[in-house]
Order: sequence, then structure tokens, then C-alpha cells
Amino acid sequence: MKQVVLITGASVGLGLAIARRLLLDQQRQGYHLVLTARASSLSRLERAGMAARDGVWIRPLDVTDANQRCTLVREINEKLGGVDILINNAGVAYRSCVEQVTESERLHQMNINFRSPIELARCVLPGMRKKRRGKIINISSVGGMMAMPTMSVYSASKFALEGASEALFYELKPWNVNVTLIQPGFMRSDAFEKVPYTAMSARATADAEHPYHEHYQHMEKFIAKSMGRALATSDSVAAKVARVARSKAPPLRVYGSLDAIAFAWLRRLLPRRVYTWVLYRNLPRVRQWGKRA
Repeated sequence: MKQVVLITGASVGLGLAIARRLLLDQQRQGYHLVLTARASSLSRLERAGMAARDGVWIRPLDVTDANQRCTLVREINEKLGGVDILINNAGVAYRSCVEQVTESERLHQMNINFRSPIELARCVLPGMRKKRRGKIINISSVGGMMAMPTMSVYSASKFALEGASEALFYELKPWNVNVTLIQPGFMRSDAFEKVPYTAMSARATADAEHPYHEHYQHMEKFIAKSMGRALATSDSVAAKVARVARSKAPPLRVYGSLDAIAFAWLRRLLPRRVYTWVLYRNLPRVRQWGKRA
């Protein structure tokens, strides 16, 4: 029996790297891949050489659309016998301080990064419980274990995903269904350039007299530099995802990069008060922040 693997956000970045890794494992592991992306992004899969073929489905999926989620899972259940491995990769990150996120922007972020993966998990779980096997792999982030200024709502969404996934880990053990969080840190790419600003944060970035201008200016440079120098890549993180997919008993959390390991150990070894003081003091040019009310 082929294991059916459903991957969201498979048209670009980490999602595409995961799809390529699992395609290499396809014959050895007996995978049937279902690669999804928004309808407007499916052409990227074709350009990347990921065309539909025997053992590979290409399907449109807006993860925030309940009808599309249910329709796709129903098709997989009827034609392939259900999802065996769900990889929740689709996500988005808003760049903004807390004060500069509107309620609609906050809900949009939470809907994509938290609510949608959990709802998709709910769709596939009845089949997994019935077969008494399955894996749910949720792509989290270092932002799900620690928060960074100007990425507040993104961290909130990943913290929420981490909490729900940890609860699922315990809830599903009796049916041999495993839940794993992949926690990448900085990955070498230009993806940060595509991170959208909220409406208010975009104005603050452009206005040198805005109270939050230094926050955005220095954090943007710091993150861009960190991503440019990072050792981890989309492919190296995808290799960890593929290893979890092959594992019989994967752990709840898998660190995706060396900086993720470093931050995790800092949290364990340092008293929380010292930990937050150290991180604050090492923010880029933090003494220039807050000069204007």
C-alpha cells in the first residue's frame, strides 16, 4: 500500500524543497504525493518540473478555504484511501510591531499559520484513527519558541501552532498517529525580502520620524544579514522533514538548524530573567530605539 503524503504550500521555498526530497524517496518509501498550492501558484510547480504523473497529484488548495480543504480530503479518501502523512507547510509572515497590526491583519495571519493547519489536521484525522497510523508534520519556526520584535503576530501564530500540536501529540498516541513540529531558524534565502508589511508598519518604515522607525530599520537589516549568512537552507530543512516522514516514531520537536538548537539550549540553561535580558541587549542598535514618543 502506498503512503499518501499531502503537502501544502508546495510551489515555492521550503514546500518545494520538501516535495523534491520526497520525490527522491518515492519509490523506496512507496509514496503517493499530493502537492498543493493556491491556484494562482500552480504554474510555479510546472516551471520547477513538478508535473502530475503516476504517483504525483497536483491540486489547487487555498488552505484558508474550508470547502477546498474538505473537497480535497474527500477526493483523497475516495480514490487513494486517505492521507497517511500530512505536511502543513503553507504559511505567511507579517512584519509588524504589536501596535501596528489591525484586527483583520492579525486574524489573517492566525488563519493561515494556525487555524488552517489545525482544520486540515481535523479533516484527515478520522481516516488516520481508523487505520491506526499516520503522521502530522507541522512546519513551525524558531519564532514559535521565542519572539522577535517586529514579527509579533507571526510569533503569536507559531506559538499557537506549537501549543495545539503538543496537545495533539498526546491525544493521538493511542492510535499510533505521530505529531512532529519542525523548527527551522534562519535559512539562507531571499525569502525575508518578500515578507509583507502591515499597512501601518509600511508607513513607519518609510517615515524616519516615526516612533517605530528604528525598530524596523535595524531589525530588517539584522534579519536579512542573518539569512544571508545562515548555514541552513530550504533543502537541508527539507531533508529533516523527509527523515521524520520515514521515521517509525518521530519526536514531537525537531530543530531545523543550528541556531534553533542554540536558542533552545539558551532557554534551558539561562534563568528566564537573564535570558530575556541577554536577548534584549543583543538586539541590533537597540539603544537607538524609542527616541520618539
